[in-house]
Amino acid sequence: MNESGDWRSRRWDATHQRIYDVALKLFQEQGFERVSVGQIAAAAAVSVPTFYAHYPSKEHLIMQLPTADDVAAVMSTQPVDLPVGERIRRAVPYFFAQWDMAAQLERWRIIATTPSLRLRAAEFERVTAELVADATPSGDGAAAAASDAAVINAHLAAFTSGVLAWADCNGERTIQELVDEAFDALQHL
Repeated sequence: MNESGDWRSRRWDATHQRIYDVALKLFQEQGFERVSVGQIAAAAAVSVPTFYAHYPSKEHLIMQLPTADDVAAVMSTQPVDLPVGERIRRAVPYFFAQWDMAAQLERWRIIATTPSLRLRAAEFERVTAELVADATPSGDGAAAAASDAAVINAHLAAFTSGVLAWADCNGERTIQELVDEAFDALQHL
């Protein structure tokens, strides 16, 4: 990439981060529901259209879906001959290794304390489950079987439950411990 492209990319990234940082601060101070996109844009010194060029919605700013490539990379760390639930469980530490835990705790505390976001977490969880299904081939290399969908969805629900419990306790227990407890609960159904 040429210098002009590098500059544009750095400028885009800096603006993206500034919008996020300003929004997070406003959400913490005023509550998610009380902050408008217009307020975020003004505080970040960008226009409302610029906000939407960076984030499809206020919810997407805080919810942050993983990309298909991110999910595929994490799931590829697991042997395909393991049951899909075990692959998910064993892949979680690789996923967490990519997180800045302090920043994620701040973000998830906003989600956990906002009823509408707790509900939206379930929607994002289902989209992520589809990404996991797409990234989880069977032992013979074929796409994940339709019968694995329930297992994948249950494990993603347990994952979200564990992460919300972590936010609810303000990180006093480890995220891995709480997600493992949620996964363990699936074994007792």
